[in-house]
Amino acid sequence: MALCGNYQLTAVLLFVVGLCVLNVTSSLKICAFNVQSFGESKANNKKVMEILLKILSRCDLCLIQEVRDSKGAAIQALVKDLNRFDKSNSYSYVESERLGRKTYKEQYVYIYRNNVLTVKEHYQYPKLEGEGTNETDVFSREPFIVRFHSPTTLVKDIVLIGQHTCPRNAMKEINELYSVFKGIYKMWKTDNVIILGDLNAGCSYVTIKGWRAVRLRSDPKFRWLIGDEQDTTVREKTHCAYDRIIVHGREIISSIVPGSAQPFNFKENFHLTEEEALEVSDHFPVEVDLKPNHRYLLLMLFQVRNMSCCIYYFFLSFTIY
Repeated sequence: MALCGNYQLTAVLLFVVGLCVLNVTSSLKICAFNVQSFGESKANNKKVMEILLKILSRCDLCLIQEVRDSKGAAIQALVKDLNRFDKSNSYSYVESERLGRKTYKEQYVYIYRNNVLTVKEHYQYPKLEGEGTNETDVFSREPFIVRFHSPTTLVKDIVLIGQHTCPRNAMKEINELYSVFKGIYKMWKTDNVIILGDLNAGCSYVTIKGWRAVRLRSDPKFRWLIGDEQDTTVREKTHCAYDRIIVHGREIISSIVPGSAQPFNFKENFHLTEEEALEVSDHFPVEVDLKPNHRYLLLMLFQVRNMSCCIYYFFLSFTIY
């Protein structure tokens, strides 16, 4: 009977694990974070990495921008440490090519939990012909687009368009993202799209008059979830909504958890001084949550419950005979 009791306890524990799964995956958090020149120097800074791991482990999916990692070692170390830090999830990443007009290069990197998301396909928006100085070459760093499958959320097919604009050319690049969206819709036949990143869409980089000409602003089908009044900067002396999340598509708009779109003030949340926070970045991450698919989560829970019952009755049969 003692043996039976042990396996009954195992069955109960498995059921509790199922409840935890239901709780953990109650929503899907999507983030975008300009980590400000992330490379070997930051990767070797233990204090900075500890804070980064805390920030990234909050997100199911995070677009990292301003990765200056020519050898690729810094991102590999970050994801490896993240998997050690958060043992309840498994993280992978997909990265763009190194982008930039001249010698200055950056990469986009999407870090995601591979136990809840899978990459269906990705696409590097092409650089136009020429040397990168002509008027037709709008982007300083062309967008990197990734299509994810998300079985745990109401919306299953999500396309993310990541962009870090050049400050002096921000409005022109933001406007051109409309053409990027149209091209992706034509190619992948889905309008469930999230445009996110450091768009430099605030303060001196934008004007009221200029906004009127930006198609992403004038088209009501695009929802700007991070408003103009928000502050995505770390420094107390600035108050600018540089970093944005913009969504398009009836299905994905209806899947947004109300009030979830906001900057994450890691300075306040982790009780850091401004100097300590600036060692990590001069930007706050921005984030939004997507509603869960309760049918899928309940199915997972019932599968765990059934498994626990099978284990219990299997070992119970041995105690009887």
